[in-house]
Order: sequence, then C-alpha cells, then structure tokens
Amino acid sequence: MEKKTLVVKLGTSILTGGTRRIDRAHMVELVRQLAQLHREGHHVVVVTSGAIAAGRELLGHPALAPTMPNKQMLAAVGQSHLIQIWQRLFDIYQLHVGQMLLTRADLEDRERYLNARDTLNALLSHRIIPVINENDAVATTEIKVGDNDNLSARAAILADADLLILLTDQQGLFTADPRSNPDARLIEEVHEITDELRALAGDSVSGLGTGGMATKLQAADVATRSGIEVVIASGKTPELIGRLAHGERIGTRFTAQANPLESRKSWILAGPPPHGELVVDDGAARAVQSKGSSLLPKGISQVCGTFERGDVVRVLSSQGKELARGICRYNATDLQRIAGKHSDEIESCLGYGYGPVAIHRDDLVLLKGDTQ
Repeated sequence: MEKKTLVVKLGTSILTGGTRRIDRAHMVELVRQLAQLHREGHHVVVVTSGAIAAGRELLGHPALAPTMPNKQMLAAVGQSHLIQIWQRLFDIYQLHVGQMLLTRADLEDRERYLNARDTLNALLSHRIIPVINENDAVATTEIKVGDNDNLSARAAILADADLLILLTDQQGLFTADPRSNPDARLIEEVHEITDELRALAGDSVSGLGTGGMATKLQAADVATRSGIEVVIASGKTPELIGRLAHGERIGTRFTAQANPLESRKSWILAGPPPHGELVVDDGAARAVQSKGSSLLPKGISQVCGTFERGDVVRVLSSQGKELARGICRYNATDLQRIAGKHSDEIESCLGYGYGPVAIHRDDLVLLKGDTQ
C-alpha cells in the first residue's frame, strides 16, 4: 500500500465525549488506531483541541467570566496537561510526540511559515508524532486562526498531506440537520463547495468547542484547493481512521481540487514579484534545467538584491537570461556568505543551517522563455 501523510483533527467534543472531562478511554482507542497506521509506515499528524477544557478539568471547573485573559489562563494550564495525556497514551506504543503551538501569525509570515514547515517535516522524518494546537495562551482574536478546523487545514498544507480527517460528533455533512429532520440524508461525496452547501452547515451545539460544520467546510475548502482530500466523519465510528486511510468510504469525502505541487508552483509565478536575483554558473544552470535538480549554494556565483528567507527570487544564467523562479531557503546576506561553497560547509560558515539547498526543486519553477 502506498505510504500516506494523514492529518487527523480531534475536536473538543470528541476528546470529552460531550462531558466536562477528557475522555481518556476514547483517546487511547484513537491513539491505538494512529499507532497502527504509524507501524504501517504512514506519517501521522494530530491536530488537537481541548486545551481550555483540560484546564477547566484540572482546576476543578472554576466559575470564571468568559473573558479572553481567563480563556488564555485556562489554555496555559490545559496545554501542558493535554500534551502530557497525549504523551502517556502514545508511550504505550513506544511512540514519541512533539508539540507545536501555532497562531495565524506563524502561518501568514512567510519565514515563520517555512520554519514551521521545517519543524513539522523534521518531526515526521524522525518518526515522531506532531501534536498541533492553536496557541490559545498567547493568541488574541486578531491573530487566532479562528478554530482548530482551519488550523488543521493549514497543518495539512504544511505537511504536504494526502488526507485530512476531521472527526466530529456527526456522521458527516447532511442535506438537513439530522438532529431535527428525520429525512436528512448523508452527503457522501462533494466535488465543489457551493453556497448551497454552506447554507446547510450549522454552528457548534455542544457548548464545549468553537467549531461547527461551517468551519469544517471552510477547512475543507482550503485543503482541497491545495490538493488534499478531506473527510468529515464521526469520531465514534469503530476503526474509523484506519478504514479511511485504506480508502473506505465513510462520512463525507471532499475530493482534492488541484495537485499540491502544481498549486505551489502556480503561486510562485502568480504571487508576489521577485525580491532579488541569483546568478548561477553553467553547471548549475544545466542541473536545474535538464536534470530537475535543486539549486545548491555551490552553483551560485552572484547574489543581487535584498530578500528574506521565504521570498521569491529570479534565477539567472551567467548571460543574464532568466531560467527559473523559486522560494529561497536563505536570505540574501546568508547566501552571499555561502555562495560558491559546498552544502556541507553551510553550518560552519553561518553557525546554523536550513538544509543543503538554496532553492528546493519543489519550490522552483522553470521558465521556457523570458519572463519580465
């Protein structure tokens, strides 16, 4: 079976079972399923809600005004409690977890986005389970992603995931509210998210979390546009995660709208204008154009302009012809110091490193003609 990268989002209602306490019995069942997929060679990412609920439980459910500082206080207490639970449960299967706390600011700033992506990829490459949550202890209304459904979509993009699973207390998206309409039918597959579908989505009714079906549709829209398949399904369905990973049709499945690599490369061409230029030698030009190689610092002969890590730059031949555009792994100052050097000299030269390439081939778009 083809190895996949899966992002599984667990809402507060799933983690608590609709009660005021964290449902550890259900969590260990979910961890068992995730551990099985991990043993099969798949990459697994967990996006978890529940920090505020965990904080309330740990403090004995104090009567607090629903102010932002109180919520942040509960999240600060609950985050460490929640990650300890995850660690203990995954430890049953001799698996390590790594916590990532993110805000919208981390994902909208290009350099911080790349740092988050590098951290996530490093965890996965070392077979560590990333456990991601919004950093509610410091986030404000202006910088919050808004809910962990939308956070999970962005985490799936960070991980170049194949599948995003949104677990909820409903079986999926219905033609009407199944709690009040006995004629409501499950929508098994969605190829396009329309205004009619959005009208079907309701708000959270558990009172325990912030996400409803509307935010799950938003997340599905973001993920599918980036080439990621999405499923909304009930977290109570037996063996659900493994069955979905193996292609079984359960819940509501949203088909991917684009190839994620091509989507990223389209952004490079259609996005912000280039911030600088890298002139490369003839050997690097041939490797990039004919072999589909990444651009290494060794092949760079000149660095022009001022740009930051994560900015788009033009790649020029020694004759000044534009060969490609790409997203730089290093800023202009760093590249000036490592240009012409072998990749294994980067860390000794800079004192740190973001990997052996200046521009990875997945972040590089070749140009067939001159583009000004």
